[in-house]
Amino acid sequence: MANTPYPESYYAASANAAPARPALQDDVETDVCVIGAGYTGLSSALFLLENGFKVTVLEAAKVGFGASGRNGGQIVNSYSRDIDVIERSVGPKQAQLLGQMAFEGGRIIRERVAKYNIQCDLKDGGVFAAITDKQMGHLESQKRLWERFGHTQLELLDQRRIREVVACDQYVGGMLDMSGGHIHPLNLALGEAAAVESLGGTIYEQSPAVRIERSANPVVHTPQGKVRAKFIIVAGNAYIGNLVPELAAKSMPCGTQVITTEPLGDELAKRLLPQDYCVEDCNYLLDYYRLSADKRLIFGGGVVYGARDPANIEAIIRPKMLKAFPQLKDVKIDYAWTGNFLLTLSRLPQVGRLGDNIYYSQGCSGHGVTYTHLAGKVLAEALRGQAERFDAFADLPHYPFPGGQLLRTPFAALGAWYYGLRDKLGV
Repeated sequence: MANTPYPESYYAASANAAPARPALQDDVETDVCVIGAGYTGLSSALFLLENGFKVTVLEAAKVGFGASGRNGGQIVNSYSRDIDVIERSVGPKQAQLLGQMAFEGGRIIRERVAKYNIQCDLKDGGVFAAITDKQMGHLESQKRLWERFGHTQLELLDQRRIREVVACDQYVGGMLDMSGGHIHPLNLALGEAAAVESLGGTIYEQSPAVRIERSANPVVHTPQGKVRAKFIIVAGNAYIGNLVPELAAKSMPCGTQVITTEPLGDELAKRLLPQDYCVEDCNYLLDYYRLSADKRLIFGGGVVYGARDPANIEAIIRPKMLKAFPQLKDVKIDYAWTGNFLLTLSRLPQVGRLGDNIYYSQGCSGHGVTYTHLAGKVLAEALRGQAERFDAFADLPHYPFPGGQLLRTPFAALGAWYYGLRDKLGV
């Protein structure tokens, strides 16, 4: 049987020790079969186990193999479309409930890290950096919006203040969110997997779900075994393939690229990011960066629609890094990799149920670190019969990409070109 290793990323190279988990080779029964051992699946499994469910997790490769172990490692609140956009789409009542949940994912991460003693280099503080006055005006509005929903750990940064937190001269200002922050994402996933197992959950690696047999007690088939369950949670996101055809038309896998420098040393690292906050700019096609625990700069950006791997990731991302930090022109890049995320047309997550017993959450649209942890809690609530918060997400309208799967990639790329042009023109 094929064995899929982690990609050659900085995160895989610096991951905490983890046990080798076997592939499923038997027929097993469980209360809930979770497909995917990324954040959505692990968060769901933890909440379910804490509430007395028997849980089996199937992972096609290794824990955190997908976006959960490859992302920029930034804890960013809200959704890929903010609460005001949601409010215009669905009205104030549903938006109020979604707004109340918009800042919960980061709290869940911190609770998990504390409760299960997860070693993942958690640091507080995230900065949204404005390149134009228009973007700064948007941050001022965003601060008022978030404070309307009770989120008050925010500080607007003028040009002088943002220079104090990031040594980059292209920003006119920004906003600091002290409930944001950053983590080693793969180590967070590995710690959550260990927590799942400490509560009696079972995780099988190298065990892709190849078919779901839908019935009153559905069965998930893998190449060498099967799991019969009362409920299934589909949590594969961009790595689920065509396992559930109904979900494929309204989403598209996309790739984002990340590079990691050689260690910069304490002095240079302190000059670049004195408070060790993470940063993302306010462009539609945004760049994001932070320091690792060993003082490397982790810098990401760019989107490849259709989730193919670029031939030369460093050639795409290094110029972006040097635009922000020209002082790094002689610094060596030690790692470069691609991670896939799942994009929806609305850029809001898709949550729902197929029949009576197959639940899913997908389509974080590049905003998944916090949302996936919230999703696990919401899915677990729904399986316990508390569906109000689940329904708030499930009732969000979603539409297929124009032209279906054949045209979704060029359509999205055209949209990205348009917004990328707007970023360059500052309009």
